[in-house]
Amino acid sequence: MSKVWFITGAGSGIGAATVRAALKAGDRVVATGRNLDKVRTALNDVTGDNLAFVPLDVANEAQAKPAVDLAISAFGRIDVLVNNAGYSLLGNFEELRTAEIEQLMATNFYGVMYVMRAVLPVMRKQRSGRIINISSLAGVVGFKHCGAYSAAKFAVEGLSASVAHEVEPFGIRITAIEPGFFRTDLLEARNAKYAGSTIEDYAAEGPAENIWSGYHGAQQGDPAKLGDFLVSIAGMDNPPKQFAAGSDALAVVQPALDARLEELRAYFELSKSTDGSF
Repeated sequence: MSKVWFITGAGSGIGAATVRAALKAGDRVVATGRNLDKVRTALNDVTGDNLAFVPLDVANEAQAKPAVDLAISAFGRIDVLVNNAGYSLLGNFEELRTAEIEQLMATNFYGVMYVMRAVLPVMRKQRSGRIINISSLAGVVGFKHCGAYSAAKFAVEGLSASVAHEVEPFGIRITAIEPGFFRTDLLEARNAKYAGSTIEDYAAEGPAENIWSGYHGAQQGDPAKLGDFLVSIAGMDNPPKQFAAGSDALAVVQPALDARLEELRAYFELSKSTDGSF
């Protein structure tokens, strides 16, 4: 049976690639975005009766349920939610303004939360569903200049893992995808945001933009291949709870987890020593 997808941030990158992959599989898709003209332009080669466009700024909680209602009106159900909308904010933590961090969290974390809250009642009623939250390699491992971005993605990881236990009895499965570097617009000059101030102690290494902008266009990950994989996940009875996407992600995540286990073992007895006696 064909599935109905609800995809945020569908106007570029992994979002647009997943729209194409789902349509290619014969499914129906609700493609959402803050700027629907951008979404329509990005997907002008795949328009048809199986594709609906719905406006949604994920950072605006009031828009989440009406967008889901429009999706139900169009196709009658939602089988797969892909929370993809987001952007990057890069710079040394001390150089980022609180307002910038709050704005990032509003999109990259609260946006995921708002859309999940709107979709879960639909999936519970159906007693089935798949939620795919696009996290990041930076949601598993900390990187310089990624304090705010990592904080949001680590929060997505925690939300996904916790809520998964709550909704599994209703036939709903949640997967957090942890992409490495993929050829998306995340680091494009018009999308990436950087610290607007400089603290002298950090100045010697140069602006974060000089370091990160060079990766744009040189990423090895293919969004189309990831989109195809997400279609595969949507069809699994027991999909992975976390999935590191890309050989670069594996090369970083595995040694980081091994190092954490080694540190855990090194302090094993000390950890136990904090138990109280009764």
